[in-house]
Order: sequence, then structure tokens, then C-alpha cells
Amino acid sequence: MRELVYYVAVSLDGYIAAPDHTFDAFPVTGDHMETILRDYTDALPAPALAALGLTPTLSRFDTVLMGWNTYAVGLEQGLDNPYPHLRQHVFSRTRTGAPGITTIAAEPVTVVRSLKAETDGADIWLCGGGQLASALAGEIDRLVLKVNPVMFGAGIPLFAGRGYLPRDAELTASERFQSGVVINDYRLN
Repeated sequence: MRELVYYVAVSLDGYIAAPDHTFDAFPVTGDHMETILRDYTDALPAPALAALGLTPTLSRFDTVLMGWNTYAVGLEQGLDNPYPHLRQHVFSRTRTGAPGITTIAAEPVTVVRSLKAETDGADIWLCGGGQLASALAGEIDRLVLKVNPVMFGAGIPLFAGRGYLPRDAELTASERFQSGVVINDYRLN
């Protein structure tokens, strides 16, 4: 069965973006990048894939879920189709995305349960943001956190809003890098 994986960069104090919704304080150079480029190629946006000459294998993820605010980060950069190699689902009740983007007004849990029930395919990547993650907290199977050596003090939390369910987690893997980044992989119970 396909799993929902919340794979996301996070600050030491639990934020996925700063108060101004930026995340450029997260290091994009350093020894952790080798692991990200090798193991999470499917989660790279098209411009990064092209610049690095990488081809996604779609063995880790074949579908990405985003809230509108997460999707809109790319729009500000002129990127309306960030992951054309993935099935892209953007949750919004009032807006529509570009061609290649499926905009969904339906309840996120219903959509995720349907995607998980598909018999073929790789895992489903929950890209963000915090409100969508909170709404889907009970459906998340794995939490892969790229913990960055920065503190924002405020911003968009890892889980924001109602719907968050306290759950136990088992740390299944952890990799520490000289850059200060730590990638932790948790299985949620």
C-alpha cells in the first residue's frame, strides 16, 4: 500500500518557513545535499533537476500534495508547474492552478485515502504546508524531517491549525551531516 510521507525541511524550533513565509535560511550547500540529491531526487522541482542534469526515478514519490500557500511560493518565482514529473495535487477551495496541476477543493483526508488505496505507484509526498499537514496528521505514515541548524522564532509551524492528532513515532533512521543538518525518518504509529 502507498504511504503518505511528510518530507520537509524544518528549523530547530519546529518551523517550515520563517514569519515572512521564506525558507532561504535553510542551507542548500553542504554534505547533506549529496543524500538529498541521491535519495530524494523525485522531490526536486523541475528547474533544479534541469540545472543539475538529474532525472527523477519516481521510485520514492510519484505524487505530491501541497496547500495553496506552498504552491504559491513557486508562482512568485514564475514557476506554475514545479513538479511536472509528479502528479501534482494542490488543495484550495477558491483557486485553480496551471495546466498539469490538479486543484482540489475536496476534504484532504478523503483524497489521501483514495490515493493510498491505489494498487500501483510509489509513495505520496506531502510537501506542505503546516495547515494541510495538520489536516492530514492522522493519515501520515512517515515523517522525514530535514532538521536545519537555524532557528526562526516564529513562522509556519510543522503542524498548524486544527486536526493535529498526538501520535507516537518510532525513529527508523537518522543521518547527521557536517553541515549541521540531520535527516530523521520516523514511522508514525
